[in-house]
Amino acid sequence: MDQFKIFVVEDDVWYADLLKYHLSLNPDFEVETFHSGKECLASLHKRPAVITVDYSLPDMTGRELLEKIRKQLPGIAVIIISGQEDITTAVELLKLGAFDYIVKNEDTKSRLWNSIRLVRENYDLKLENERLVREVGKKYDFEKMFVGTEKANRETFSMMEKAANSQITVSITGETGTGKELVAKAIHYHSDRSKKPFIAVNVGAIPKELIESELFGYEKGAFTGAASRKSGMIEEANQGTLFLDEIAEMDLTMQTKLLRVLQEREIRRLGSTQNIKVDIRLITATHKNLADEVSKGNFRADLFYRLMGLPIHLVPLRDRGNDIILLARHFIDSYCKEHNRKKLTLSEDAVRKLLSYKFPGNVRELKASIELATILTEDKVIAARHLNFMPVMSQEDDSTDEMTLDDHIGRIVGSYLRKNNNNPTLVSKKLDISRSTIYRYIKKYNLM
Repeated sequence: MDQFKIFVVEDDVWYADLLKYHLSLNPDFEVETFHSGKECLASLHKRPAVITVDYSLPDMTGRELLEKIRKQLPGIAVIIISGQEDITTAVELLKLGAFDYIVKNEDTKSRLWNSIRLVRENYDLKLENERLVREVGKKYDFEKMFVGTEKANRETFSMMEKAANSQITVSITGETGTGKELVAKAIHYHSDRSKKPFIAVNVGAIPKELIESELFGYEKGAFTGAASRKSGMIEEANQGTLFLDEIAEMDLTMQTKLLRVLQEREIRRLGSTQNIKVDIRLITATHKNLADEVSKGNFRADLFYRLMGLPIHLVPLRDRGNDIILLARHFIDSYCKEHNRKKLTLSEDAVRKLLSYKFPGNVRELKASIELATILTEDKVIAARHLNFMPVMSQEDDSTDEMTLDDHIGRIVGSYLRKNNNNPTLVSKKLDISRSTIYRYIKKYNLM
């Protein structure tokens, strides 16, 4: 880990050396002293994490230096050290952005140590957040997410790049399982808002009577059960991205309130009389045709035009041709690493089976099938018999994200039992799984 850099600005050479010695007792601290404000400002390119500033310097006051530092590097913590215990001055400096105000006395060293400890905790947290943002950015790398060469896939990639490089509202459409939320996250984590929150809201999953309080928040006592103030998801997404999934499920009343937020760029918590300014980047998604919903009277036309912005349509997997095989191989490599398997390949009959299947569950279903196949095969090759596709699920049963691998296998075993007159021996042969394993799933999931 890099050393924690501290500047000590103090015109009294003896006192500056005393503070330096005291702080340097921590081997992780790199301390540098300056005897004027001008010297300090000339070295800000070294980007210290914290600066201690004597309030009475020969060339400028501590207040003047504080203002100059914050103008150049607003994120740096500045601790004022003064020989005078002046409450008014202390309050004024804290309002200007000083991290702390410490009076020179016998407690100075311990006060300073505690103050810098707090700065260090915040500094470490900031570094960790930046690391996580970098890791998340890698996870949602455009090229890794959208493996393939088909024209529709390249167009999607191009639209995502345009969205990430702008602030335009984005509307994502596509069937369930095509990866709409992944696209929204990729856009966010490649935009200039990447270090700010990404707040995802599944509109269809929140009861109608709760959606307003979830989005806008509420004050204590706003309604029965509101025991304390709660920020809404729109407020939490301030300066970041708000992703409203299944936007077509929002009722007309809430549509009106959302439209006002987009127009006024402000919200009001339930039970409050104060408006709160918000700066959000909005991304919406739906598997429905919003234009059709407008014509049916289910969706406001004015909100529809507000939301359209930059449209991105995700093509279903069945229409992506040979991309299915490229994706399958990509997932095989990923799951081999995850499950500590040696490198696996697809047999010719497995390729034919993948290309002939329609994948009603889209990429999500392909991933689940490939993960299962990497577990089932005992060879270096995934054959057609290892690829087990699930029955078409209704939208109400679209819960595979919450299922474990064992749940997936149990569902497949149950499907094969129903198709084969509940004959465990026959299912064992068809799935290439031992009978004892079949019986275990029968017992665990009550399949017979």
